[in-house]
Amino acid sequence: MSRTRELLYDNDIRFLAAAREWSQTDWAQPSLCVQWTNHDVLAHLAMGYRASTMQMAIAMARHSGSFDRANAALAQRLARRRSPAELIEDFATAMSAPRGLGRVFPQRFLLGDHVIHELDIRFGLGLKSTVGLPQLAAVLDTQVQIPNPFIPSRAWARGLSLRADDLGWNHGDGPSVTGAAPHLASVLAGRPWALRHLSGDGVEVLRRRLVAPAGPNGQDSLSPS
Repeated sequence: MSRTRELLYDNDIRFLAAAREWSQTDWAQPSLCVQWTNHDVLAHLAMGYRASTMQMAIAMARHSGSFDRANAALAQRLARRRSPAELIEDFATAMSAPRGLGRVFPQRFLLGDHVIHELDIRFGLGLKSTVGLPQLAAVLDTQVQIPNPFIPSRAWARGLSLRADDLGWNHGDGPSVTGAAPHLASVLAGRPWALRHLSGDGVEVLRRRLVAPAGPNGQDSLSPS
């Protein structure tokens, strides 16, 4: 088992234990992922291990080629059909034998997807992160090092000095942005809510980047100053 796969597996096991403790009321609450309830987020996570490429292609065709809109539609449709308890068991069954997109999606991005969406749920409920520090470090490394076709985290981080002070993680040079790893990872995934938990003269730069339209090749057009 690769190191990333091990981190993903351990993260999924911990997430499932927590998810089984949340109530129907908790699942009905809005998440930090815009327009998704926590139930919708759970459906997205379960779907990620089992959706076929054909399902996604058909959904994209129905939504003018938009992966984001197709992804949202599939998750919300699944949430209407399956209860949180059923989705948790779907997730638990599929995580050891993923199929479809779950087999081909890069595991570094899959780990990031699982971590960020759990934070969407937890922060939306006013809970603290219980994500492991090794997983958070791996997610941050991926965000700042690898171009992501869905979220321009690397472009948002460019020209900034980032520090996660709870795990000694550092990246880059420039105006500073400091905070706990869960909040930093959440912001780099496009969640402005967590900006309130960061400090430094680069926070306002990061805030502007999150709302600015991306330029060619996912690069934002703002300078770091």
